[in-house]
Amino acid sequence: ALSPQPESEVFEITDFTTASEWERFISKIEEVLNDWKLIGISSGKPLEKGIFTTGAWEEKSDEISFADFKFSVTHHYLVQEPSDKDGKEELGEDTLPLPMQDLLCMNNDFPPRAHCLVRWYGLREFVVIAPAANNDAVVSESKCNLLLSSVSIALGNTGCQVPLFVQIHHKWRRMYVGECQGPGVRTDFEMVHLRKVPSQYTHLSGLLDIFKTKIGCPLTPLPPVSMAIRLTFVLQDWQQYFWPQQPPDIDALVGGEVGGLEFGKLPFGACEDPISELHLATTWPHLAEGIIVDNDVYSDLDPLQAPQWSVRVRKADNPQCLLGDFLTEFFKLCRRKESTDEILGRSAFDEEGKEVADITHALSKLTEPAPVPIPKLSVTNMVHSAKKKIRKHRGVDESPLNNDVLNTILLFLFPDAAEKLVDVFENRASTSAGNNPPPENEDYNLFSQFKSAPSDSLTYKLALCLCMINFYHGGVKGVAHLWQEFVLEMRYRWENNYLIPGLANGSPDLRCCLLHQKLQMLNCCIERKKARDEGKRGSMSDRSPGGASGDGAKGGDHSGDNPDKEKEFGKSWESWSDSEEEFFECLSDTEDLKGNGQENGKKGAKESVNLKPEGRLHPHGKLMLLHPGEPLYVPITQEPAPMTEDLLEEQSEVLAKLGTSAEGAHLRARMQSACLLSDMESFKAANPGCCLEDFVRWYSPRDYIEEEVVDEKGNKVIRGELSARMKIPSNMWVEAWETAKPVPARRQKRLFDDTREAEKVLHYLAVQKPADLARHLLPCIIHAAVLKVKEEEALEDISSVKKIIKQIISHSSKVLRFPSPEDKKLEEIIAQIMSVEAIIARARSLKAKFGVEKCENEEEKEDLQRFVNSLLEQPEVSVVGAGRGPAGSIIHKLFVNAQRVPAVAPLEEELRRSGCAEERRQGVQSEFPPPTGREVILRTSVPRPAPYSKALPQRMYSVLTREDFRLAGAFSADTTFF
Repeated sequence: ALSPQPESEVFEITDFTTASEWERFISKIEEVLNDWKLIGISSGKPLEKGIFTTGAWEEKSDEISFADFKFSVTHHYLVQEPSDKDGKEELGEDTLPLPMQDLLCMNNDFPPRAHCLVRWYGLREFVVIAPAANNDAVVSESKCNLLLSSVSIALGNTGCQVPLFVQIHHKWRRMYVGECQGPGVRTDFEMVHLRKVPSQYTHLSGLLDIFKTKIGCPLTPLPPVSMAIRLTFVLQDWQQYFWPQQPPDIDALVGGEVGGLEFGKLPFGACEDPISELHLATTWPHLAEGIIVDNDVYSDLDPLQAPQWSVRVRKADNPQCLLGDFLTEFFKLCRRKESTDEILGRSAFDEEGKEVADITHALSKLTEPAPVPIPKLSVTNMVHSAKKKIRKHRGVDESPLNNDVLNTILLFLFPDAAEKLVDVFENRASTSAGNNPPPENEDYNLFSQFKSAPSDSLTYKLALCLCMINFYHGGVKGVAHLWQEFVLEMRYRWENNYLIPGLANGSPDLRCCLLHQKLQMLNCCIERKKARDEGKRGSMSDRSPGGASGDGAKGGDHSGDNPDKEKEFGKSWESWSDSEEEFFECLSDTEDLKGNGQENGKKGAKESVNLKPEGRLHPHGKLMLLHPGEPLYVPITQEPAPMTEDLLEEQSEVLAKLGTSAEGAHLRARMQSACLLSDMESFKAANPGCCLEDFVRWYSPRDYIEEEVVDEKGNKVIRGELSARMKIPSNMWVEAWETAKPVPARRQKRLFDDTREAEKVLHYLAVQKPADLARHLLPCIIHAAVLKVKEEEALEDISSVKKIIKQIISHSSKVLRFPSPEDKKLEEIIAQIMSVEAIIARARSLKAKFGVEKCENEEEKEDLQRFVNSLLEQPEVSVVGAGRGPAGSIIHKLFVNAQRVPAVAPLEEELRRSGCAEERRQGVQSEFPPPTGREVILRTSVPRPAPYSKALPQRMYSVLTREDFRLAGAFSADTTFF
């Protein structure tokens, strides 16, 4: 056998016979058809009912050029399951190509969403050749013919049975000519597109005439033509259904709940009707010629009698919705540059920067045709704010927020301010404010995913108030004013030892936003200071130390790597601060050296036994001191300093920057061992005569290794020793132990300097610009918006919305987790929330219009509810029972009512209206307006061009709207005996 030739020898054959540009163009078309495997017999099952809507359509594109003019070639096709291969053999020679069979198929007339060629010709697959650039067009007749003949030759050469269309004229006209070829048969696709409609084509009899003439069938009694007709009616003015949602008036809010906006909640709903039009399509899917009369004098087509009704609604583009507006306006704050002082420090005349505050200005704004700016939704609101500005000019009301509003908000944020009694504060401190949802609730725990704050916390409420003020009360100025008041309140509370309400006790919760952590930090400081001040008053001196914090609390199995981690954080600060009456700052280092501290460490253990033990919490229970053999006492220790995430970050940066030099390492050890040293000193004070081993056994049991050994006498004894890391010469623990003096916690230098930390927090709050605030609190606002949307959705129960809400939550969790999220990502989240609000508003609008709530009959009510839900989710919904079903009769009523309104117009005007001929002809149906669209599909199968030709499918589609008229015909001919 010959060995196969190596691949490298295969060379490309260039065909030098393709001469002209035209021939090259044809061969390129053929190449594409070959690549896409569109050659040969097309096979497939007959189309099922509705498959054009439920099935998936796909397309693939390529580019070819004629000389230097570029065309795009696109293959559109309905995805189908591959049919059995055996089916192909059974196809007889005279089986028609599939596209020709599709021309007569009635299962998919008038699909709600499809390519126009699918609607006009009922094809499941076709190829379109169109100019590649949007503004290019093939206008001249000779060029159109050239393209069409190219297509014809390419189809003939390849044996492709898929119809090929060429787009001619300007793109907006959607003009196509095309051809489909099969063995001995050909279909031509032709089109007419007119602006002005010749009157004979406005009715069925005229269209039938044109269809028959075009077929030009030689048989005298023509086979019957089958017809499908659809009339579409548009309902635009739902005037009698005024839109229910009024924007809330915030000034009335001070007194309670008004206009659907509860204080401290976000508003919800659309300010305009989110559904603009209703389209009703009445269809006669199958009429035989001669059954119905529809000519220029009389018509049988009564929409109420149509066997099929279907409805679609047109949604208003981006309807104005309250929640969306609140979010957008609040997000705009993030981009402001000014500081609080700059905003509040301006003179009253420099009102809003550009806005000249003057009543004439406000009034001219009312009369201008320009759109009303979003924040001032109602006229009263505008006049009101104008009055307010005049008042300001007189210097009556200097601040951006009036006192009533400010007081209402401050009372809402600080409910404890109403009862200025100290005991109330005491109780308040322990229980967090507000009736919060149970913490197991996933909604409650959203804050940890969004890094916001719990929904019953002060931070969350503050976010809502700022959002509301930004929207209704002078925008950024109001925000700056409220923030200034808030910071003053914080300072007042720090100075007067009043705990801040609505914050969980304990160290700052790092799962929350930084602002929330700062407020918690301030609360920690207030709590410490309060405990200290009360200690000084001596009121607590006789109290026993706060409850034992668990016997082996420090003896548990702690990790042995990081001394910081090995301390338990269990005890609350009160437990030690109120146990001793006073807290001394320790002496400075130099005085220490002169004092007895120095000698203490050097003198033998015996002498140190004489020291009086101090600062004991309780005996350990299990452990004894190694040398004196007395019980080991757990000392009262200082809590480690609470930290917010920015402080933790700062600290780790400092530690990282210290580097690896010996000096750096020493400094690092000093910083990290502040807590350790304090605990050693407390331990020494509580256990006179103890040694490092004792301390290690309590503090880090892993570092004390005990093993059974046999002593000289042969008895088994347990001998313990420090771990290897503790034995490293001059390690941190040994150094710290040697420098530690027996000083009880209350006399040590404070690990946590609450005064300094509180001042730092207060300064931090004071320098926040409105933009910084908005960025800090945006997660809380998004959190609140998600809760609001969930609550509103629960009332409507729309499955698609549930899905979107889940997506919003997972999207937000990813975006908000990082310190400064990108604006674009935040905008995406806000847009998602707005889209959900719009969907819910649409559902409510449709419910109101179809009177779902008013419906007495339970079964009908459920049907209507289902109908409304499908209107939201499907492009077109068929009406059960057409004009006679429950939904149908409501739609009928809507049209009747809409017709009554314009009936008041003077008679002359009625006659002058374009639809007068139509109305005269349809005298009966004045309940419906003249149809906005009339669509007719005519089909038949006749022999062409000769009486003895094969009978082939012929089809013509016509559509007539107010703007234009189109005829799309597919006429087939036998090419064998011709």
